[in-house]
Amino acid sequence: MVTKDELPDPGNVQIQTRLNGQVMQDANTDDLVFSVPQLIEYYSQFYVFRPGDVITTGAPSGVGFGRNPKLFMKPGDIVEVEVKQIGVLRNPIEA
Repeated sequence: MVTKDELPDPGNVQIQTRLNGQVMQDANTDDLVFSVPQLIEYYSQFYVFRPGDVITTGAPSGVGFGRNPKLFMKPGDIVEVEVKQIGVLRNPIEA
């Protein structure tokens, strides 16, 4: 989590997902159909946001189910999500 002063332009954030070191997804928030401010404005009509709330936006191209052949994570794999201005979230896959 970061504050607005740490991530001044949420509309231009590079995000990369890797599986066992191989890039699976590589996208930027400027690819979103609706900008982050538009999403906040829309959801604010129905929901009161609180600190720590998360807005999900779907996934960029490259998901395993859409690949040919299909690719699924399995126990022992390592998945990493890197947000350039924030850091890397790294998790092992377990059964």
